[in-house]
Amino acid sequence: HLESARRMLRLSLALACLAAPAAGFVAQPAGFALRSSGISAASSVRPSHGMTMLANKGPQVAATPLLLPAAKETSTALRSAASEPPAEKKGGIDFVLIIYFALWYLGNYYYNITNKLALKAAGGAAGFPLTIATLQLGVGCIYALFLWAAPDARSFPKVTLDDVKAMVPVAFCAAAAHSFSVFALSAGAVSFGQIVKAAEPAFAAVLGVSLYNKKVSKGKWLCLVPVIGGVILASVKELDFAWSALFTAALANLFAAFKANENAKLMDTAGISDRLENVGNQFAFTTILAFLISVPVMIAKEGSKWGSFCTLAKTNNIVMWNMIASGIWFYLYNELATMTIKKTSAVTQSVANTAKRVIVIVGVAIVLGESLAPLKLIGCAIGIGGVFLYSVIDNIFPPAKE
Repeated sequence: HLESARRMLRLSLALACLAAPAAGFVAQPAGFALRSSGISAASSVRPSHGMTMLANKGPQVAATPLLLPAAKETSTALRSAASEPPAEKKGGIDFVLIIYFALWYLGNYYYNITNKLALKAAGGAAGFPLTIATLQLGVGCIYALFLWAAPDARSFPKVTLDDVKAMVPVAFCAAAAHSFSVFALSAGAVSFGQIVKAAEPAFAAVLGVSLYNKKVSKGKWLCLVPVIGGVILASVKELDFAWSALFTAALANLFAAFKANENAKLMDTAGISDRLENVGNQFAFTTILAFLISVPVMIAKEGSKWGSFCTLAKTNNIVMWNMIASGIWFYLYNELATMTIKKTSAVTQSVANTAKRVIVIVGVAIVLGESLAPLKLIGCAIGIGGVFLYSVIDNIFPPAKE
C-alpha cells in the first residue's frame, strides 16, 4: 500500500488547496483580514433569520492560483487510484482506505458549504438555482476533459456509440437528481435538505418493487417507518421550512433511486465495464452527458435571466468562486465516494454513509448558522438511524428463503 498511500497523500494536499478558496468566502467578523496566496480581503457579516449573510464588500480573495495546481495534482492521484484494482488487505490498518473516507467526507462537507454560499449570494430559490446547478456540472466536464487531455492523467476509454447511448438514462437521472437537489438547498436550510435526502431508501424500495422487479424484505419495509417519521419530526420545528424545499428534495430522491437502478442495468451490459476501464471514466461520461441534458432545460427555465446572471457573476466574487469551487468539490467527492464504496463491504458502506450525513448536517449547520432545534435533531437522529437499520437489517435478520 506504500505507493497508493503516497498517491493519496498527494491527493489530500491538492484537496486541501481547494479548500482554501471556499474558506476565504465563509463569513468572518467585520474587518477580519483573510490572506490567500499573498492577497488580503475583508468581509463583513450580517445576521438574517438565524443564518449568517455574506456582504460583498469589494474584490474578494482570488482563488484561481489555488485551483490550477490542485487540479493538476488531483488528476494524477485520481487517475492512478481509479485505474488500479483494490489490493487485498493482508492485515493491519488500511491507511489508503482511511484517506479515501476522509477526503470523501471533506469533499461532501465543502460542496454543501460552497454550494449554499453561491446560491444564497445569487438570490436563493428566486435567483439562479438551475443555472448554478448546470454550471457546476459544466465545471466537472472541464475537469474530466482535462484529465483525458493531460499527459499521464487518464486514458480515454474505447467506448462505442451504443455505449454512450446506453449511458443516457443514467445521465438523465443524474442531471435531474442534481438539479432538484440544488433547488432544494436554495429554498431551505442545508441541514433540512440533507435530512429529507436521507429518506432516499424509501423511494428506492418503492421504485425497485414496482418497476424493477426487486424484492424488499419485511425488515426493510419496517425500517422505513422511522426514516419517514424522522423526516416528518424534523420538519415540524424547521425554522427555514419551505414546501418547495421538501418537494424538490423528494424529487431528487426519486431520480437518485432511478439512477441507481439504471446504473445497475448499465453495468450488466456485456463488455461495457471493460470498455470504460475504470470508475473515473464512467463518472466522467455521466457528468458530461448530464451537463448536455441540463443545458436546454436551463435555457428554457432561466435563459431569459442569463445576462443578469453573467453580470452578477462578474461583480460578485462570492457567486463566481463558490460556484466554481462547488462544481469541483461535487465532481471529486462523488468520484471518491464511488472509489471508497468499491473497497468496502455493505455494512461498512452503511456506517460510512450514516456518519457522513451526521457530520455534514451538524457541521454545515454550525458554519452557516442554521437552526439546530432539539426536535429537529431528534428527528434527524431517528431518520438517519432508520436509514442505517434499513441498510443492515438483512444482515442482522436474514430474510427467509423462498
